[in-house]
Amino acid sequence: MRVLVESPDPVRLSFLAALLADAGIPAMQLDAHVSALHGGIGAFPRRLAVLPEDHARALAVLRDAGEAPS
Repeated sequence: MRVLVESPDPVRLSFLAALLADAGIPAMQLDAHVSALHGGIGAFPRRLAVLPEDHARALAVLRDAGEAPS
């Protein structure tokens, strides 16, 4: 898996995952449980990752949607 985005905002990551799913790219949220264990205070960002072979296309999808990772 290759990480596309890190964010403490689970809503944003869900939105980005939906954009990728619409493009046929499966994505996985990593570290969601770690963040939840610490009360969701945002100290531990969640990561959105895709398969290595989907990485370049996933970046293009996010860029086209105006959601390029920073």
